[in-house]
Amino acid sequence: MKEAYKQATYAFEEDEIPIGAVIVCNNRIIAKAYNQTEKLNDVTAHAEMLAFTAASEYLGNKYLHDCTLYVTVEPCVMCAGASYWAQLKRVVFGTTEPKRGYRRVGNLLHPKTEMVSGIMADECAALMASFFANKRN
Repeated sequence: MKEAYKQATYAFEEDEIPIGAVIVCNNRIIAKAYNQTEKLNDVTAHAEMLAFTAASEYLGNKYLHDCTLYVTVEPCVMCAGASYWAQLKRVVFGTTEPKRGYRRVGNLLHPKTEMVSGIMADECAALMASFFANKRN
């Protein structure tokens, strides 16, 4: 999660919503990404989506059965849906997202996917709060 947080700080520095994602397979980081929706002018360029693409390219497989996604904020519906199709082993996120998080519409993860939340939650929430406070000022 520390590396995902580091990725989120890159997004923050580039004036993107500060969400970072890392995918780990066999105790090795195989993909890193952060939100780039503004930079790429692409609403789908969420950290998770970019990490899924990088991990699939690395493994040469669209399925990420043995992989864990670490992401600083609860995935949105789009990213949770993509994780369903990727069939991730585990999704670990930092802070919840009560407005746009996937859990407000039900569990969208694959039935075999384990979900863990609250890892570095305070740090991840503080980074998001700081970003949006700066936007309001």
